[in-house]
Parts: sequence; C-alpha cells; structure tokens
Amino acid sequence: MFESLFPHLQLDQLWAATVETLYMTALSGIATFVLGIILGLTLFLTARGGLFQQRTVYRLMSIVVNVFRSIPFIILIVLLIPFTKALIGTILGANAALPALIVGAAPFYARLVEIGLREVDKGVIEASRSMGARLSTLIFRVLLPESSPALVSGITVTLIALVSYSAMAGVIGAGGLGNLAYLEGFQRNHNDVTLVATVMILVIVFIIQFLGDVITSLLDKR
Repeated sequence: MFESLFPHLQLDQLWAATVETLYMTALSGIATFVLGIILGLTLFLTARGGLFQQRTVYRLMSIVVNVFRSIPFIILIVLLIPFTKALIGTILGANAALPALIVGAAPFYARLVEIGLREVDKGVIEASRSMGARLSTLIFRVLLPESSPALVSGITVTLIALVSYSAMAGVIGAGGLGNLAYLEGFQRNHNDVTLVATVMILVIVFIIQFLGDVITSLLDKR
C-alpha cells in the first residue's frame, strides 16, 4: 500500500533530510536568538528617548539591520558564498548553510526584539532606575522578563522563517528536505517525494508554532 502510493520515496533518505533540516533550524535558531537579543537591545537602548540615546549608533545599526533584512534569502546565500567557503571550507552541506541562515534571520529577529522591548511599561523601567538598578539588572531583571512573551512569539516566527530558508538553501546543495524535494522530487519528476517532503516541512512548522504558542501563553500574565 505505502509503496504503491509513494513508489519513489526512500524512508532513510527522508529521515536523513528531516534530521538535516532540524539541525540547520536548531543551530541557526540558537545563534539568531542570541544575536537578535544583542542587536535588539542595542537598538532599543540607543534609540531616540532610550536610556543611552546615541543617534549615530542607532542609525548605523538600523541601516545594517534593514539592508540584511531586505535582501531576498536566495540572493543572500549566493552573496555569502565566498564568506561561507572561507569560514566553513565548503559551500555544500548543512553546516555551509548556517552562516547565511544566521545572517538572514538575526536582523529580522532583532527588529522583533526591539518592538517587544518598546512594549515594556516605561513606569516599570523608571521605577527600577529610581531605585538605582544597574544596566545589567535593568536588562536581565526588567526588560527581558517583561518582554518575554513578545520575545518568544518573535523567535517562533523567526524559526518558521528559518525552516523556509533552509528549504531554499537545499536547492543549492545545503541538504535537508528542500534538497530532497528539489533533487529527488523535482529534477527526477518524482512528485510523491516532493509531496512527502512538503508535508514534513509543514509538520515541523506546525510543531514549532504550537510550542511557541504554548510557551507564550505560559509567560503572558496579562
């Protein structure tokens, strides 16, 4: 029955491609989370009216974030090929996709972090400052905890984008479900492989969204 429905599908290939997609999404997601928090905090703190208002720094960072956020991902991968080859030593495989995934997603998440931080009640920030809170205390005990629902919601959206990015990276040899759908499905005209790879990507996206929604609802005390 299974073989008649999916005559060209090999389960070991599907499993290996799924693991590669999860690997790329997880590692790039962790790096994106850390970089996005740092960039988002810097944008928030140096913005007009921020605690450390620095117009020049804010404008420069905004330009960099906007540029990398605006470049279509498939073009960004190609642009970063020399950098990827110098850093990883190859442009093929799941590891080779990581630099482009991180560079493409971190600026996107940084803007979501900045938006989330702006939603923090200014009264809470001022109260903390009036009590003499240091910058580290303000960041780790006020800003990040108070904005945690927005931060989790933002990383959920970013992880889903990373799954999509990893599928695009697969077209140029990064591996994963995108690579399986393109090489084994599209180029060999095996529509059953393309269908199953697409369904697997959707399943991963639905699981990420479900977990993100659950964690966000647990953190949101409003």
